[in-house]
Amino acid sequence: MSKGGIKIDTNQQLNYLLNYLIDERQENIEIPENIIQKKNLLRSLMNVRPPLPISEEFLDVQDNYLTNEILSKDLVTVRDITEFNDKLMLWKGDITDLKVDAIVNAANSKLLGCFIPMHNCIDNVIHSDSGIQLRLECDKIMKVQNKDEEIGKAKITSAYNLASKYVIHTVGPAIPQNSKPSELDSKRLSSCYNSCLEIASQYNLKSIAFCCISTGVFNFPKKEAAKIAIKTTNNYLADNETSLNHIIFNVFTHDDYLIYKNLLFGD
Repeated sequence: MSKGGIKIDTNQQLNYLLNYLIDERQENIEIPENIIQKKNLLRSLMNVRPPLPISEEFLDVQDNYLTNEILSKDLVTVRDITEFNDKLMLWKGDITDLKVDAIVNAANSKLLGCFIPMHNCIDNVIHSDSGIQLRLECDKIMKVQNKDEEIGKAKITSAYNLASKYVIHTVGPAIPQNSKPSELDSKRLSSCYNSCLEIASQYNLKSIAFCCISTGVFNFPKKEAAKIAIKTTNNYLADNETSLNHIIFNVFTHDDYLIYKNLLFGD
């Protein structure tokens, strides 16, 4: 890539991005020599950065860096997914590896992404791989809305440096530890899937990939959540005209894979 017409490599990109963010914070943070440690520090600084204006030069370097990171992956399209039943598809892996029209982010009510450095939640991963602009766009949406995002609703943004075209953000119900979901919780989770499908149809999208909404730190039981996801999607397809041809249930763990495989395809 180039900055100001000068070609710079990944290490130089990282040094530039890190120096910018460290200077912005006005803190004395030592930049490590190891490139993996540099990447982790960059992600951490991006995670904690509030949605403030940023220079176009920074975004140019960031976009080149993140785009190269995405292109270095083995990206997956709908043609690569072999487990499917009509429009419903099952794929196990990192949702940011999917080159589809939209991926679904399990967001929190502030809709600004995860501010915990290097947290392994999907909200953190998506914002980290997308870039600074995603938090800035979400911030604009929330300032116009002027209130927290409601559980079961959804918003769509650009995906910026991700392989997908869009990110659809939805807030699922949070279940207290050692508690069972109420009927309202189940209705709200179903509403998450309906809201995402409706937005995808409004934008004339052909493919969407769902994460396992609410089953991480929000504690919704995995099998019950999967049943709601599949039932809601099937009901939506039966009751609505839609542009969608491919609806992917993206799972990350083997346990989730077995749950969805059994529900979608039987034993």
